[in-house]
Amino acid sequence: MDKMQNTAQVYFVGAGPGAADLITVRGMKLIGQADIVIYAGSLVNPALLDYAHEGAEIHNSAHMTLEQVLDVMKDAAAAGKTVCRLHTGDPSLYGAVREQMDALDEMGITYESCPGVTAAFGAAASMDIEYTLPGISQSLIFTRMAGRTDVPEKESIESWAAHRASMAIYLSTGMLEELSRRLIAGGYEADTPAAIIYKATWPEEEFYYCRVDELAATAAAHGITKTALVLVGDVLAKSMAGYGKSKLYDKTFSTEFRAAEE
Repeated sequence: MDKMQNTAQVYFVGAGPGAADLITVRGMKLIGQADIVIYAGSLVNPALLDYAHEGAEIHNSAHMTLEQVLDVMKDAAAAGKTVCRLHTGDPSLYGAVREQMDALDEMGITYESCPGVTAAFGAAASMDIEYTLPGISQSLIFTRMAGRTDVPEKESIESWAAHRASMAIYLSTGMLEELSRRLIAGGYEADTPAAIIYKATWPEEEFYYCRVDELAATAAAHGITKTALVLVGDVLAKSMAGYGKSKLYDKTFSTEFRAAEE
């Protein structure tokens, strides 16, 4: 494996949705070159640690506080070592990275980020769906229910449901009855297509299609209580008809690279 030009002391790396081979090439290399790997053990596939070199120091952040994570980074920087902070999916989405970056700024420790594949895209690949079908939906909303951690009032489920766009709802598996109620109150019809995806792209992945008003019952029937993503929108219809085809490949549509046919 070629050595990358390391310019930072801490690397925030997206681990991807679960499958060990869905990490980016850059992310895999950064794990392999790190002296210390801090991984989110409650969500990151431990098989990704196989990319670390023998002798690398491994920490499971599921058992650590923010202060303890920062202490490891601080000690590593003082010793001239590099840290790979391995987050599930993409670090920029529910990754709690900003608070770490702000603390590193205060300590004068340099860092860089490496993106990853988020669960919604892993789920789309597993289910062979397109979130942005012309004439059906051209937007994908990423959000979550308010739980132990609040959501800004202006970003309520009802407010997003009013758009009736495609929606990927994270961190909400334990509140599915309330989620269905809010989705319907916001504007989705009760029979709007929906799906629950447990551990997208992991070996134990499961996914089930249902209606918006059947989310809780579907999860209960299959024993799904956590680590699942909820998808909502007409693009999930099993027999999709009535969507427009891409203009980019339409023979009557001219582009910079191709003249339209008569």
